[in-house]
Amino acid sequence: MRLDKLTTAFQQALADGQSAAVARDNPYVEPAHVLAAMLAQPDGPKSLLDRAGANTAGLKVAMDGLVAGLPQVQGGGQVSGSRDLVQVLQQAEKEAGKRGDQFVASEMFLVALADSKTDIGGVVRGHGPTRKALEAAIDAVRGGATVDSAEAEGQREALKKYTLDLTERARKGKLDPVIGRDDEIRRTIQVLQQAEKEAGKRGDQFVASEMFLVALADSKTD
Repeated sequence: MRLDKLTTAFQQALADGQSAAVARDNPYVEPAHVLAAMLAQPDGPKSLLDRAGANTAGLKVAMDGLVAGLPQVQGGGQVSGSRDLVQVLQQAEKEAGKRGDQFVASEMFLVALADSKTDIGGVVRGHGPTRKALEAAIDAVRGGATVDSAEAEGQREALKKYTLDLTERARKGKLDPVIGRDDEIRRTIQVLQQAEKEAGKRGDQFVASEMFLVALADSKTD
């Protein structure tokens, strides 16, 4: 697999996983290193896993435990990808191809892990995210888009920071209901209209906040 065909976020997770393997004197970079690195990323796939119903806290503990139990070789120096990691990466590339992606994103690594027959695949599935649930979460997050640039993941996370996912808020019951609030909405409009009138009397071009407060006070005495 060509590393330049991975998204920047995925490349960073692999680099962080490699650094963790070197720091712990592990001879190979394992899938557990990479997934642990992804879970530690501030804008990583944790939110996607949450959407898929995963127990991300438990999954992180499990990955840390797997990494802690890996064999160590003092003075090993260079590390390489394990057979399991190579297999999962190859499967992730295939999954990306099925979706028409030009770059392999982190979520394809998660799908490959959830479908893997390796030991770590069983651990991942044991903490909730099935392939079906992950695919549904990916479809919801992508909204039909494909990964056509190395920065696609970062752009998606940046967009999420400055927009509201109304579907997700509705699913969690966090949207304020509009139906049944006709009187409240009508009164708010009346207050704004009265504030505009007060501003007009004073020759103000804009409705100042004090005019709104005056109108609001008058409405409460009606």
